[in-house]
Amino acid sequence: MLTCRGLTVVTLVLTLLAAAPALAGPPTDQLRAHIDQVVKVLNNPELKKDGKAAERRAAVRATAEKGIDLGETTRRVMGRHWQARSAGEREELVGLFGDLLDRAYLGKLDLYGGEKITYGGDTIDGGYATARTKVITRQGTEIPVDYRMHRRQDRWLVYDVNIEGVSLIANYRSQFGRILQKGDYQELVRKLRDKRDEPLDDPAARQASRK
Repeated sequence: MLTCRGLTVVTLVLTLLAAAPALAGPPTDQLRAHIDQVVKVLNNPELKKDGKAAERRAAVRATAEKGIDLGETTRRVMGRHWQARSAGEREELVGLFGDLLDRAYLGKLDLYGGEKITYGGDTIDGGYATARTKVITRQGTEIPVDYRMHRRQDRWLVYDVNIEGVSLIANYRSQFGRILQKGDYQELVRKLRDKRDEPLDDPAARQASRK
């Protein structure tokens, strides 16, 4: 079963709106800019209309992926198994993993509950950086969330998110590894395709059905 632990990325994305400015370098500045673009899409009144859930999700994904190096994340998730895959297989894996993250996170757009976030600045080591944040829940609990980023030319892109010490990459690498240790690459692809092809959950339609 392909799942992800911890807070939803949607919650993390939306909470950045309420953050107070903090001293930070280019990685955090660029992260904030990407998230602002995502929020602009989420606040688009046209995409909030009934029947627009799929279009809204696609727009959010297209915008969010501009700040994420999905290829690097997939490569790290696959670990040593990445080298054995052909160029075509790698391209398919990146797409399927993007679909998996889409369903795990973007399907929970309506779960934002007013959490806030504070910035702890960032640490840069050559072409890599960690942008440190804390999510503040409505109960006052502080949850550390670190964004791991790397530089591509003049851009800083996210390749991993660490929530309370749990890495997104490590979580999925463990799940994928249990399948791949048997040498069953096709089984992994089948599971990813099955997940991709599941019917989309429409929170707006679910809410309407309760009225």
